Amino acid sequence: MQLKEMGYETILVNCNPETVSTDYDTSDKLYFEPVTLEDVLQIYEKEKPMGVIVQFGGQTPLNIARALSDEGVNILGTSIDSIDIAEDRDLFRKMMDKLEIPMPESAMAVNFEEAKAAADKIGYPIMIRPSFVLGGRGMEVIYDEKMLAEYVEKAVGVTPDRPLLIDRFLHNALECESDALSDGKEVYIPSVMEHIELAGIHSGDSACVIPPVGINKDNLATIKEYTTKIAQNLHVCGLMNMQYAIEDGKVFVIEANPRASRTVPLVSKVCNTQMARLATRLMLGETLKDLNLKDKVIPHHGVKEAVFPFTKFPNVDPVLGPEMRSTGEVLGLSDSFPLAYFKSQEGAGAELPSAPKAGEKKKILVSLSDKVALKEQIIEVGKKLYSLGFELLATEGTAKYFTENGIPCEKVNKIAEGRPNVMDVILNKEVCLCINTPSVRRGVVADEEAIRKAALKYKVPYITTIAAARAAALGIEASKEGKGGVKSLQEFHAAIK
Repeated sequence: MQLKEMGYETILVNCNPETVSTDYDTSDKLYFEPVTLEDVLQIYEKEKPMGVIVQFGGQTPLNIARALSDEGVNILGTSIDSIDIAEDRDLFRKMMDKLEIPMPESAMAVNFEEAKAAADKIGYPIMIRPSFVLGGRGMEVIYDEKMLAEYVEKAVGVTPDRPLLIDRFLHNALECESDALSDGKEVYIPSVMEHIELAGIHSGDSACVIPPVGINKDNLATIKEYTTKIAQNLHVCGLMNMQYAIEDGKVFVIEANPRASRTVPLVSKVCNTQMARLATRLMLGETLKDLNLKDKVIPHHGVKEAVFPFTKFPNVDPVLGPEMRSTGEVLGLSDSFPLAYFKSQEGAGAELPSAPKAGEKKKILVSLSDKVALKEQIIEVGKKLYSLGFELLATEGTAKYFTENGIPCEKVNKIAEGRPNVMDVILNKEVCLCINTPSVRRGVVADEEAIRKAALKYKVPYITTIAAARAAALGIEASKEGKGGVKSLQEFHAAIK
């Protein structure tokens, strides 16, 4: 649309029938072809365009950008060399070392011996993945040597050219992202996004909030400083997405994506900064000075929540991890973070229960794995839910923990302990919400998996992380005062200073 307004004819290559971009009136010409080197080159030969933009197609166009450039295609925006530095782990780490920006310790391995040596040096737990996948496929958190041996044995297609990538897993780290616009010299960051789930859950599956609610001023300033430095040193022209994690007050860079990420539409809507349009103008030679962008104070909050296809796959355990599982996302907007979170859950089809009215009984099932490191936070969640009038049910360990900390809680049997048990309370619709944190080892605990699958089947909202449980408790509390009515996007935008 921006290119059309600037008087250019536009040609789009996309073979996804689900997207608006393949509507017949979006571009002047649409090639309904896969984004592969051969197809794009043939189209380029036929159409002879002035240039090709690769920043708006996710990871796929970036993967063929170097080969396109070698064939003489004019790539608009960020240069191929800069894309290569951001995409190549070794080159990117060298650049971070030069800029004195911390990254988690990492290594590469092609066999078990190398992987074991790397893990021993870095220290468990580690994050491991093949180097050639999209969407975090095949990525796992490994807690000990036995898990590592199992993983390496199953890994297919690992060669010296395609090694396994190993990183130190950041403990209880807050993950965040920033999307930036750059003209190669100046950098503009509309806002930083804070993830609600902690590091270790794929960024596409994590709920996130703009502007952030839990990042302190020093960390925010550091994130903006790092993003600016990286964009300037990569000579980014157009869009860049940065992912960070904050562990014990220290900001680590996870990765740089020299392209539009899935968060661009969210930033555009919440901050009233049309990222795609502005990036297009920068790629065609305008500067940030020409665009006259100013820092904004955003008085409202937008919460993105991922939408999952689990109801279509009844035999899949709906637990979140480093592999991306979501198939869409929604945005909840409100004047406060808790209410925006409540709305986002409603939009994603995982509606949270309202607080019980006087004389009304509502029960919540809580079942925690022993490995939960954030036990203080679950006490805070328990107290909040109890004060809102909910009755708490829990399996033995959790019930004992709650009771010891002064939260009344009714014990419910595990599946093997006799009836009525955790499954019965879900089947009989006795509970209106399940909070169930997964154990470290996949497939070890049948009870947990059974609870999550039953909750899905019988349409009981379920939560698998403490961070989401905390946000849910705050959202339920906020919704007691009403849901704030309906406001148009334009009304939200009018309030931005």
